[in-house]
Amino acid sequence: MKIQNQQHWIERARKVLPAGGFGNFDPSIVISHGEGAHVWDEDGNEYIDYLIGSGPMLLGHGHPEVLEAVSDQIGRGMTFFANNASGIELAEVICEAVPCAEQLRYVSTGGEADMYAMRVARAFTGRDKIMKFEGGYHGMSAEAQMSLAPTVLIDFPRAVPDSAGIPKAVRDEMLIAPFNDAAYTQDLIAQHGDEIAAIIVEPLQRIIPPVPGFLEMLREQCDKRGIVLIFDEIVTGFRFSYGGAQEYFGVTPDICALGKVIGGGFPLAALAGRTDMMAHFDKDQVGAEGFLMQLGTLSGNPIASVAGLKTLEILRRPGTYEKLLATGTRLMETFSDHLSRNGHAHDIVGHPTLFEAVFIDKTVRNYRDVISADASKMASFNKALRKQGVFKSPGKVYPSLALTEEDLQRTSEAIAKAAAQI
Repeated sequence: MKIQNQQHWIERARKVLPAGGFGNFDPSIVISHGEGAHVWDEDGNEYIDYLIGSGPMLLGHGHPEVLEAVSDQIGRGMTFFANNASGIELAEVICEAVPCAEQLRYVSTGGEADMYAMRVARAFTGRDKIMKFEGGYHGMSAEAQMSLAPTVLIDFPRAVPDSAGIPKAVRDEMLIAPFNDAAYTQDLIAQHGDEIAAIIVEPLQRIIPPVPGFLEMLREQCDKRGIVLIFDEIVTGFRFSYGGAQEYFGVTPDICALGKVIGGGFPLAALAGRTDMMAHFDKDQVGAEGFLMQLGTLSGNPIASVAGLKTLEILRRPGTYEKLLATGTRLMETFSDHLSRNGHAHDIVGHPTLFEAVFIDKTVRNYRDVISADASKMASFNKALRKQGVFKSPGKVYPSLALTEEDLQRTSEAIAKAAAQI
């Protein structure tokens, strides 16, 4: 029998996949399996996993209680394109937990949730313009692909498309502001307030925390101007706290987008918000002109729903978030300590549940600060960490609840060696 190692799969991928990958992560590594806080590649190399599927595996890979719930459901049906009890129950649990969630509508991906959130805002307000922040990630829709990761920095509020194939007309309906710049944001809202349907923002923009008062200012301005405030909580929902970043920061949006954690590792996302806005999904309430059509083959499927229900049940248990926060805080301190010992200027940016060490000699406040950092040193650091058995995103560290004391000690040793090498 021919051994099919990692290089074998890489070569096969290059023949059938553009750029040799799925478009998500470094195609030079092919993951075989995961267990707890660990993953293995097709060559059998083991890594401590700080990517965790880009966020959804908060409990770790193969949590036995989640597996049991999924296994039980598989025998009773995988999807129906119809209501199912588990999906209804999960919606109840989410609406009880998330401050802005009076009703929700399921989709399969976070990008869909963000897209429909913006569409609901337009339907509700009768306005067309969307305001977002440079560097903010909101999926793959045309609106979201404006000034997500621009390499050419132009004057605000003009938008820069990050993808081919986007009509110029989309750019004309987008307003771009610098994250954490309250003065500029307020001036922009004052100029265009009666044209703006929604402001969409990540409460933690990628890894960048909001400065004190920034989210509160957005809430106040939206209330004043009749603008819909959308929080993209695909990443922060059920991660920062059980009620998400809106509970953590004490600022309630009108609509939020949820994903990742709520599906327990399976494709599931949702937009949730005020009943009067969510009514646009109900033709009987808003009529044909106000109706927003939305459907999806796997939306609210029972497999993802039972995985999400069990995941959220586990997260509700006493001490869960305290453990996650303590683990993340320890990791942040470990990164900072070893980088400082080796003389590397840096800023630990983010929150204990999601952060990164940015090689820069100042405090990071926005996207332009991030891209001014030493990208070459970051790449070298990440490469060295992987060689030491630490698997992470190029720009994020995702702690999980599956990390053990041994994992954290091994991670500290890996960081120390990587910091000494670069």
